[in-house]
Amino acid sequence: MSRFKAIRIDKDASGYRATYSEFDESELMDGDVTVRVTHSTVNYKDGLAITGKAPVVRRFPMIPGIDFAGVVESSSHPEFKPGDEVVLNGWGCGETHFGGYAQKARVKGDWLVPLPKAFSAAQSMAIGTAGYTAALAVLALEKQGMTPDRGPVLVTGAAGGVGSIAIALLAKAGWRVIASTGRKDEADFLTYLGASEIIDRAELSTPGKPLGKERWAAAVDAVGSHTLANVLAQTAYEGAVAACGNAQGMDLPTTVAPFILRGVCLLGIGSVMKPRAARLEAWDLLARDLDPDKLAELSQTIGLYKVMQTAAEILEGRVRGRVIVEID
Repeated sequence: MSRFKAIRIDKDASGYRATYSEFDESELMDGDVTVRVTHSTVNYKDGLAITGKAPVVRRFPMIPGIDFAGVVESSSHPEFKPGDEVVLNGWGCGETHFGGYAQKARVKGDWLVPLPKAFSAAQSMAIGTAGYTAALAVLALEKQGMTPDRGPVLVTGAAGGVGSIAIALLAKAGWRVIASTGRKDEADFLTYLGASEIIDRAELSTPGKPLGKERWAAAVDAVGSHTLANVLAQTAYEGAVAACGNAQGMDLPTTVAPFILRGVCLLGIGSVMKPRAARLEAWDLLARDLDPDKLAELSQTIGLYKVMQTAAEILEGRVRGRVIVEID
């Protein structure tokens, strides 16, 4: 198959647009492993890339898709051979390097990890960068000394991809999880994942005080802006907040008060360029603690043809949990 289907993003005199297209294998970018992509997923960042609502894509034309799973077709990398099942998260794919919304991808082997034995390719994309990021956030809290006996943990953006998997992982680890969401109709879903309490995101999304009542020992925040500022202001003494998203905004209108008066730690979670060892640690956590039944419950499957519609929906907050993209 010298030609393959893909989503293509262009930016020129006619504007910014995403279309379904075809590429020739000779157009693939440099790399020492060529993969037949079987599955991808739709993250919030993918939504921004496809719609052009943030400058995620920095090279044109671009094949978007920051994640993929598939089977190695050819490799000159010492760790991979044809037939190996692999997963990719980040590394600039879908931004500066052709990504996962295509039947083929060529990347550096150093960017790949073996598909964990606990998961199928589809399940790995039900996790995707969102779930992998959630695992990194949970690990960061643990390494900061946060344990369930310190008090509850808050998860913002709870019904989204990062939030839903973070809830499942934290509940499995024994935390009492408080879930913040604007979707009251998802209460049963969040409770099923492991949330003990659900609060309205409106409690956190508007300007607040520099310090508030101590309500949680730790938090995973996928929202940013005023929400993150309020999360910090209500974190208990020597607590920690893992920040990994900007659904509300890139700004952080806070003060130094949580840091210098309560000793709160703000832990930045950057998943894109994480070293291989950290990636393997995150996937090991997911393989050990993520219930396959819950993963199935929080996932839906679409075809490549529906990615652009779903990209718009995820930005509007209308996508629950995770989206698997079957590439055929």
